[in-house]
Amino acid sequence: MKDQQGSNRISSGAIAAVSAVVVAVGGGVAWFTTHSSNTPTPSNPSERIAQPAQPSTKQPANEQTPNVYWLRPTDKNVTLVPQPVRVASIRPNQPLEAAFQSLLAGPPAEAEGTNSTTIPKGTKLLGLKAENDEVHVNLSEDFTSGGGSTSMMGRVGQVVYTATTLNPKAKVYIDVNGKPLDVLGGEGLELQQPLTRESFQKNYQL
Repeated sequence: MKDQQGSNRISSGAIAAVSAVVVAVGGGVAWFTTHSSNTPTPSNPSERIAQPAQPSTKQPANEQTPNVYWLRPTDKNVTLVPQPVRVASIRPNQPLEAAFQSLLAGPPAEAEGTNSTTIPKGTKLLGLKAENDEVHVNLSEDFTSGGGSTSMMGRVGQVVYTATTLNPKAKVYIDVNGKPLDVLGGEGLELQQPLTRESFQKNYQL
């Protein structure tokens, strides 16, 4: 009878101890769960450690310096003179496009009196493509207006030399409103396209 009562006491004590452990563990789990729910868990383990920002090795743009060609009077005639234009290029044809925009805008104010242009004011660049040693330039119809033969040859030289500023050996095709320009001006200056710097020097005397 005493043994049975002793075993009952042991069983009750053991049950009480186990219950205490369960309560403690349960409380710990509840605490961990509560605090874990307040802290977002990164989906990617590698994101747990903040990585220092690395300096970018990608260049924002490739800077090129094409030349725009103006006309400058000499003792006996006129000559083509270059003016560099710095361009931060992103697209392949952007340097030449920027050069032609500068060309069609005319010489800067500080260069007036020394550099000039015979390209009519209002001439617009409708398109430009440089590929496989060829440069195709599409200009508005304003390009063909006004001036005599010297003016016509001067503007053709400006276009040819500006178009070949990055590739002096390139062949130049000049279009007006999308059509090849074969004859320029009222005096009928014939253009033998494609034009190059060499052919211009040979066939057109400024």
